[in-house]
Amino acid sequence: MTETADRRVIPVILSGGAGTRLWPLSVADRPKQFLALAGDESLLRQTARRVRDPARFGAPTIVASRGHGIAILGQLGEEGVAAAELILEPCARNTAAAIALAAVGSDEDDLLLVLPSDHAIADEAAFHAAIEAALPLAREDWLITFGIAPDRPETGYGYIRRGEPLARGVFRADRFVEKPDRATAEEYLAAGGYDWNAGIFLFRTAAFLQALEEYEPAILAAAREALEKGSREDGCVLPDEAAFARSPSLPVDVAVMERSSRVAVAPCDMGWSDLGSWDALHQLGPSDSAGNVLGGDTIAVDSKNCLIRSDGPTIVTVGVSDLIVVASGDAVLVVPRGQSQRVREALDALAGRGQKDAESES
Repeated sequence: MTETADRRVIPVILSGGAGTRLWPLSVADRPKQFLALAGDESLLRQTARRVRDPARFGAPTIVASRGHGIAILGQLGEEGVAAAELILEPCARNTAAAIALAAVGSDEDDLLLVLPSDHAIADEAAFHAAIEAALPLAREDWLITFGIAPDRPETGYGYIRRGEPLARGVFRADRFVEKPDRATAEEYLAAGGYDWNAGIFLFRTAAFLQALEEYEPAILAAAREALEKGSREDGCVLPDEAAFARSPSLPVDVAVMERSSRVAVAPCDMGWSDLGSWDALHQLGPSDSAGNVLGGDTIAVDSKNCLIRSDGPTIVTVGVSDLIVVASGDAVLVVPRGQSQRVREALDALAGRGQKDAESES
């Protein structure tokens, strides 16, 4: 998969997420991409290593939150990766705007491989093979998304329905489907031809910019103005805040991928997880003989099918099952397995309590 200089595959690593669904371990100052959740090293370092082969990839462009610049540079330094660009967003405007920043600063013939910084991929050979299969179509200005063959009726992911085959291992994306209910997800699994939307993309810079100009020109205009009026500091690109804040806040799926007629899906069985919830981490394992996934100073006595993790105090469970128990700092989360998506309710409750406390003190 060696590329000529004018057709380089440039990884674009998106590291702007807050990872709040993994509270209390993942917080704004230390989101999940900086944590070792699927192995001994952080997810960001694993992502950077996945695309560091110089025979396959150019130096990566990283798009991150402005407050995380020092952490990004530290982690890339530990991995021995030098970013071509480190673009620090002044505010969060979702993935379409983040990718637009990277694309505007790229050569129009560059092939951009867009990767979230906080996903786990167990089979990197399968990942690289999927890229190989998709490259010819990306060169022909198809916008490629990588799909994951579902192995369960998951309701936490969006789906892509495959259309006609375009090449070996690549299909026209017939339809994007939002997160379904359980019954619909079961129908998709039984019918086949549906893939989870992994949020990983491959396209030629010019093709993406043209699509963005057609469907969401305000996003493209904001990115261009933000870079033109921005600055550089300590090797980092600092887009202008006022200009960038004018960008509509849309995920790239909604802004472009669901609207273009030249979108293809490359299904891939690569041991993927977005690690988007504590339930996902329990499923990823590894587990003990009783089905418990343990991390940190924890002891599970007569306990089954639990996820128990601490980065501080000792946690001991006795005679419980199907629980998620996580301690970090001065916070402890306890929630039944299968309901970890409700972490948002915990954060809302804490935010409400803080509001009331502030009011009572005034």
